[in-house]
Amino acid sequence: MEDNLRDQVVAAIKTVYDPEIPVDVYELGLIYEINVFPVNNVYVLMTLTSPSCPAAEVIPEEVKQKIMALESVNDVEVELTFDPPFTQDMMSEAAKLELGFM
Repeated sequence: MEDNLRDQVVAAIKTVYDPEIPVDVYELGLIYEINVFPVNNVYVLMTLTSPSCPAAEVIPEEVKQKIMALESVNDVEVELTFDPPFTQDMMSEAAKLELGFM
């Protein structure tokens, strides 16, 4: 059950895009950690492509809303960090291909 919920959380996160990049935040490597606790509370540690990202307010809130929309989720905490800072190396191969880095 827990794995299933984690998969649902990942799928929900994959519907959130950085407005400046046509790749979802999960494939971009912006999600550092996803924890699903026994009472279906979800904790997400994420970053942004840059601390001055214009969507700094919007993206974490959108991630939270998408996860909260999952039926079995009780509560969601999204924490933002810039340590370690985002680099292109964190992107999935799919994201790198999409953006022409490969």
